[in-house]
Amino acid sequence: MGQGPGYSRLIYPKHCLCLVLTDGKRGPQVTKILLAEDDDSMRAFLAAALRRAGHEVQDYADGETGLAALEREVFDLLLTDIVMPGLDGIELARRGAELDPAMKIVFITGFAAVALSSGSPTPAGAKVLSKPFHLREIVEEVDKVMAA
Repeated sequence: MGQGPGYSRLIYPKHCLCLVLTDGKRGPQVTKILLAEDDDSMRAFLAAALRRAGHEVQDYADGETGLAALEREVFDLLLTDIVMPGLDGIELARRGAELDPAMKIVFITGFAAVALSSGSPTPAGAKVLSKPFHLREIVEEVDKVMAA
């Protein structure tokens, strides 16, 4: 692992080079992410990719358990599927934004146009990433959202 002012260089298998921002004092800045995705394999892949990129991830299979976590803890980012049974991602994001207006929100979905036009208001500043996407894209989007 190479180090220098303001960053640490981590080299992962398959020659993937990732930069982790630091403040020069405390080491890498870790983003605490709540991931809500009802598809088990998609959730596992997303969580693994985000953890490999240095983020702390708590993943949940539905909006109800995700909301319970948001009520107990503070997260930097909510990454949620829109279309889920029970409490959907839009309602989860709306309630999460009420609990913590500073939390950033990214929706992931294969049905963005349909889901977002359903009339439910979405939190201001929320981003949408449409499936299918490469795992690298989700990590890059998280980094962009957190840097904004």
